[in-house]
Amino acid sequence: MPIFNRKLKIFSGNANHSLAEEIAEYLGVSIGESKVSRFSDGEIQVKINESVRGADVFVVQPTCDPVNENIMELLIMIDALKRASARRITAVMPYYGYARQDRKARARDPITAKLMANLITASGAMRVITMDLHAGQIQGFFDIPVDHLPGVPILAEYFNNKNFSDVLVVSPDLGGVTRARDLAERIGAAIAIIDKRRPEPNVAEIMNIIGDVKGKTVIMIDDIIDTAGTITQGAQALLDRGAKEIYCCCTHPVLSGPAIERLQNSPIKEVVITNTIPLPESKKIDKIKALSVAPLLGEAIIRIHEDLSVSKLFD
Repeated sequence: MPIFNRKLKIFSGNANHSLAEEIAEYLGVSIGESKVSRFSDGEIQVKINESVRGADVFVVQPTCDPVNENIMELLIMIDALKRASARRITAVMPYYGYARQDRKARARDPITAKLMANLITASGAMRVITMDLHAGQIQGFFDIPVDHLPGVPILAEYFNNKNFSDVLVVSPDLGGVTRARDLAERIGAAIAIIDKRRPEPNVAEIMNIIGDVKGKTVIMIDDIIDTAGTITQGAQALLDRGAKEIYCCCTHPVLSGPAIERLQNSPIKEVVITNTIPLPESKKIDKIKALSVAPLLGEAIIRIHEDLSVSKLFD
């Protein structure tokens, strides 16, 4: 059990309480006593039921669906803890909602990922821990430290234990090449790229495959699987090009709309995800294998609490 020099407290909103419990168990502490509920008019009510004065507080709250509810819970919890004289408050956001709105793609578009950073900072957070931001540059939207943890090492460890032969890592788009190369280096594989054109949001059209996939066991990797259109169309295109078996993996299983149906009916043999976002019972299918990020987040919390380097966790 870790020995801490100062008071460390873990609190959780309603977004992913099971992950918060895993992190607390890893750290050998209990989750702080709090309650997040609703007034009759729908406003969020936060009650912190123990002293946090002078404590190093970590609030575990991914901003996943329902996104706006979870964001407001996080902001109000941070404000409550700040007003209760917590020494330092760190927002632990394994999944950072609105990360895909990180630039102006068209005239008069908002940059909501930046607005989110402003809100989190204004609420009183002094640090943020997150995983696999859709765009790494979002770290620069914050004026407070951001620890951006990678999910690839967790996925790589799982696939290394599979002992595949003739394995190929495929990026489903040009933007994910760095992530695919990282996984490929960790498991000793080559990479290929799917070049796609996206005519409108949540609609992907497969255009071309760069690389030889014939006879290969393919692992497709992305940061997010949302509606699963890109990943399932990509899998079919790879199969048509002669791929032997297809696996896919991601850090953040958003899995909205028709995602589960598409994955179930696709040629993908296994979908490996992490628990940055909770997977409800209605979305649990045999193809999906969930890995825990609690040890990684727990290690980051220990290092931040003890003022040690977090960069070791990137290796």
